[in-house]
Amino acid sequence: MASLLNRLVRDPLTQKKLRRFTHIRRGYWSFLALVFLALLACAAELLVHNRALVVRYEGEWFFPTYGAIHTGREFGLNYDYEVKYRELRDHFRAEGRGNWALLPPVPFSATENCYPGEIFRPRAPDWKKGHYLGTDQINRDILARLLYGFRNALIFAACFIGLTYVIGITLGCLMGYFGGWFDLLVQRIIEVWSNIPFLFVVIIVASVIPAGIGMNLWILLGIVVLFSWTSMTYYMRSVTYREKARDYVHAAQVLGAGTGRIIFRHIMPNILSTIVTFIPFTVSGAISALTALDFLGFGLPPPTPSWGELLRQGTSNLNAPWIVASAFIALTVVLTLVTFVGEAIREAFDPKKFTTYQ
Repeated sequence: MASLLNRLVRDPLTQKKLRRFTHIRRGYWSFLALVFLALLACAAELLVHNRALVVRYEGEWFFPTYGAIHTGREFGLNYDYEVKYRELRDHFRAEGRGNWALLPPVPFSATENCYPGEIFRPRAPDWKKGHYLGTDQINRDILARLLYGFRNALIFAACFIGLTYVIGITLGCLMGYFGGWFDLLVQRIIEVWSNIPFLFVVIIVASVIPAGIGMNLWILLGIVVLFSWTSMTYYMRSVTYREKARDYVHAAQVLGAGTGRIIFRHIMPNILSTIVTFIPFTVSGAISALTALDFLGFGLPPPTPSWGELLRQGTSNLNAPWIVASAFIALTVVLTLVTFVGEAIREAFDPKKFTTYQ
């Protein structure tokens, strides 16, 4: 697989398509914006977290963000559970002994009650306290939940693409290449499988999973993948069936090349355009599916941060418009950027403009 990707990247025709993509400004800048947002999500703990980035105490350095859990007694406080770094920062400032703690720009966790001991209610954005988008109905910082919810959506979308493409591409190529009774049998199985109601299956699985396990990200991913690979199979079947009739496939067969080599070394590079152009729209569909399931209450279990859960909170608390507005704007911006990238890729990889046969 690595050698195949290396060949595709170094291929002059692929490089020509990539240069074409960079000249489509709206899609190219949208792609850069998505990469930037993805990098922010990957480094979320450095920007939004209730652990300190660096602690300097009695001449020693501590890096709690990605390190071990430190108790309050390690820093001269009188408790044995994990230190509260915001309080530690204020404690060091009051002591004036040269100790200090550097916290992220938003010093709150996505699952943390930011107002312990007070009633649960949404609070409007407060820049002095660091709640730049306010808090939700149980006192959690909305910006933190947006960022970590975006990371969960990216993980879900990446795994979703990998699994659906492995199943869809492999099975679709085999259907198109072999044809005959194998093709007919798999088509009938897909038709039966496609008629199973997806939402009902999610509801049933969510009701039978034990409370201690819960509907976690991987169980939900498995269910969504089981009902999403069929469309990619049909596309790959069609393009493989077309490419199988080309002269280069007949030549490879005459030379004694095996089925796997013909499909993955000869046919696959020539159907790359079909695969690549579907990726952004698959990402958009995966994020939308996860958000919709979370909104309906059949997605990720609480208190996992997710955009759908924020939308559900916002619609049930219309007197706190900052909740629904934050989630809606974030979802709209990300899906719009993904759509722009998808349109640019589809135009750049258009076979009418770039073709192997001159």
